Amino acid sequence: MHILVPVKRVVDYNVKVRVKSDGRGVDTAGVKMSMNPFDEVAVEQAVRLREQGVATKVTVVTLGEPVAQDVLRTALAMGADAAQLLTLDGAEADPLAVARALSVLVEREQIGLVLCGKQAIDDDLGAAGPMLAALLDWPQAVSVNRLTIEGGQCTLACDGDGGLEQWVLPLPAVLSVDLRLCDPRTISLPNMMKAKKAPLLTQAAASLRALEAPRASVVAVREPPARAPGVRVADVTALVERLRQLPLMNT
Repeated sequence: MHILVPVKRVVDYNVKVRVKSDGRGVDTAGVKMSMNPFDEVAVEQAVRLREQGVATKVTVVTLGEPVAQDVLRTALAMGADAAQLLTLDGAEADPLAVARALSVLVEREQIGLVLCGKQAIDDDLGAAGPMLAALLDWPQAVSVNRLTIEGGQCTLACDGDGGLEQWVLPLPAVLSVDLRLCDPRTISLPNMMKAKKAPLLTQAAASLRALEAPRASVVAVREPPARAPGVRVADVTALVERLRQLPLMNT
């Protein structure tokens, strides 16, 4: 089975994000970038499945500019077998365009399972995975936190509205994984040095007939409002009275 893992280059989760002066996006100049943490978990799970003999090959792919090669090489250092960079050449891609590009790649590479992060920490949309499943007409599960694959089907657990849900899905499938699924391994220096010399397949995303005019665009970005200071009360009675004064309690 060939596993495809889409990864995204985002601002590192340890960095305090700054909004651009024009309010049209996030300032990434001179900011540390890294692989989306949810995607990192997906790469780790894919590599583990290959090590267990469930999968035969793990391919990682990302859409972006040439600078996005760094996240692909991180995935290769973790144990992925191949990496592909789909360049945008200055064009923009919304989640639907990403899903379209991935759907063409899935059919071309004869993918048997797509593992992706349930969301990216920059936009928190979590849309590409479900859109890809819809385009492929494959079964899907979101927020997967436990997974076993045997006999051409996957048994998994994921978060649902009523708590933890357990499902059995036939393969091929698209699974969007949660951070609790597994802990990414520590990358050794020899593996990182080896990954720096590994070949990358680079092609224009437009060659996959995926890029169209984006259907969604960022109108404005702004800092969240400052949190109001806390209030100290003398006792439980004062606390209850304070809660009753909140606007939410009077709706």
